[in-house]
Amino acid sequence: MIASVRGRVAAIAPDGAVVEVGGIGVLVHCTPGTLAALRVGEEARLATSLVVREDSLTLFGFASDDERAVFEMLQTANGVGPKVALAMLAVHTPNGLRMAVASADVKALTRVPGVGPKGAQRIIVDLKDRLGTPEEAVNAALDGGAVVSPWRDQVHSGLVGLGYSVRDADEAVASVAPQADAEIAQGRAPQVAVLLKAALRALSVR
Repeated sequence: MIASVRGRVAAIAPDGAVVEVGGIGVLVHCTPGTLAALRVGEEARLATSLVVREDSLTLFGFASDDERAVFEMLQTANGVGPKVALAMLAVHTPNGLRMAVASADVKALTRVPGVGPKGAQRIIVDLKDRLGTPEEAVNAALDGGAVVSPWRDQVHSGLVGLGYSVRDADEAVASVAPQADAEIAQGRAPQVAVLLKAALRALSVR
């Protein structure tokens, strides 16, 4: 198993990055949140999980070992493959998923593309008590409020990493801020993947 890769980031795309390892460009599929922290030309380390199929070898990369562990645990649930598992981590943080499963929050899980109500219920049944302690739920209870992800920095970094100027990134982030604020007002953490796509659409029509 390839547990991690470290090397210079050669390219970044909306769904993955190429990391040069020993003179070889390795394609690593990542969530938008992970991609947002990468910079072309800079060195990066990603925890990785190799998915082997009869006709393919696909490497998935993560910002932390915990994110990789959750990715692999998600695939033990009935009906969850690597693409759905990655989509779940694009919408929710690892602790967000722990919180959703621990509280049987079907609505939160169905926000993930490809996961319907029945699928969400199966995931809850299969993974309950297996994902670990939902730390965000505990912290939120102690703080008396909801946990809000740092979406602005993640979306801004993602756009700059894709080659947009800082000024363009600033304007695009401002354009999707009302969408994020609406999510926060309803007690939900903004989805970085959704906001990044909306920001890219806003830049494309300029």
